Amino acid sequence: MNTHDRGARIAKLAIAGLAVLAASVLVVGGVAAYSLLGKDDSEKGTAPPTAIAKSGPSDSGSDSGGRAMTPERAKKVPLSVPTGQKDGVSTGFPHTVGGSISAVVYFWEEYAWLDDQKARQQLEAVTSPDAAGYIDQQISEIRKGRESINLPPSGGTPAGLTVTATVEAVRVRTLKSNELPRGDVVHVWLSFDRYATTPKKSTDDNPLKGEETDFIVKWQDGGWKLTNEPKYWKQRTFPAAYFPDSSYAWRDMWVQVRYED
Repeated sequence: MNTHDRGARIAKLAIAGLAVLAASVLVVGGVAAYSLLGKDDSEKGTAPPTAIAKSGPSDSGSDSGGRAMTPERAKKVPLSVPTGQKDGVSTGFPHTVGGSISAVVYFWEEYAWLDDQKARQQLEAVTSPDAAGYIDQQISEIRKGRESINLPPSGGTPAGLTVTATVEAVRVRTLKSNELPRGDVVHVWLSFDRYATTPKKSTDDNPLKGEETDFIVKWQDGGWKLTNEPKYWKQRTFPAAYFPDSSYAWRDMWVQVRYED
């Protein structure tokens, strides 16, 4: 293994825990992700979705052939197309639970994993002003990750090194809020793969697979904002592990993300 390949692998491992947003769920009315399936990506409006399913496509939790339902057999969650871009992060997602999912997925896939200055700009663009200390906490994690691979604590991504994430599946719940309408605070778990490439190797043959992290977002000032407010944080719950062929993951409301071809 040459120096560049070893550096890419170390970088992936070092940042495996970076920017983990603690989120929430004492689930008040769990929003089953499949209740979002088939909705037009352009659906907007101030009223959040109210349809809440408690099972999959059939009450028995099986497909038309009688097989146990799993995320890979179910319809996938479509992502809304962003209408804007600010400081390196996509914005302009609709005021729906589907819009909140899209905002989180786009943010995570665009995140500047090893560039603390760019990451701060991204976070400032999409973090709620009510999330006290959240941005500094995330930047601190990036700097720790940089130091762990012998980089200065602050700076850009080393030339030629690219670290990216691809979200495979999501698990969604709405949270209780005394100030906001139901559906305006959403907890999103992500299952994702992380890749690292170097100038000498443009593909990653050994990515980190099946990592999980979660986010709280709330509708504020016309967009979905990241938050870590204690009143939402304390509602946090944890999902069953995501596997595409797992009926347990399906019953726990994991659904796959649909990317446009």
